[in-house]
Amino acid sequence: CNEERAAQARFGAVMSCCGPCAMYRRSALALLLDQYEAQFFRGKPSDFGEDRHLTILMLKAGFRTEYVPDAIAATVVPDSLGPYLRQQLRWARSTFRDTFLALRLLPELDGYLTLDVIGQNLGPLLLALSSLAALAQLVIGGSVPWWTGLTIVAMAMVRCSVAALRAREVRFLGFSLHTPINIFLLLPLKAYALCTLSNSDWLSR
Repeated sequence: CNEERAAQARFGAVMSCCGPCAMYRRSALALLLDQYEAQFFRGKPSDFGEDRHLTILMLKAGFRTEYVPDAIAATVVPDSLGPYLRQQLRWARSTFRDTFLALRLLPELDGYLTLDVIGQNLGPLLLALSSLAALAQLVIGGSVPWWTGLTIVAMAMVRCSVAALRAREVRFLGFSLHTPINIFLLLPLKAYALCTLSNSDWLSR
């Protein structure tokens, strides 16, 4: 959040205001309440990803969305694999759905934000293609080119190093361990989410 949303806030357009700690002007919300309560996708009611959806509606209406780095909020998070994967499936579906909605906004926004939205969706696709290419090479040739693994590791370490330096917290380097989770769990989940976008089940109690 301190990297991505802070950068977006420079242009007054944070693309997703997280539900647990988002605050809106009452007057702004009143203008959009009907649209917000009647969220549909392909003709079916849809109510997950409501924080991202409301953010996009605010931006479409011409309001600014800002990021406050010292805001603190308490929230409930998954503490086991099953609920975590269900949460990520909901988030993936909502991201894909609202990206389609946000694409109409991009011509009105700064070029950086266009690059950011495209990068957020193109990045996982490129990582998935790289992983599939490496797997195909392993099956056909019996080995994976060293530069494939090195590139993935380097990208993960660069991102985590920037965060560690900015936050002055060495523990941020541990986030590089998210890369194998991303490749082996979340990328297949995102592919499944893309194929089941019309499913509006909440997937939890």
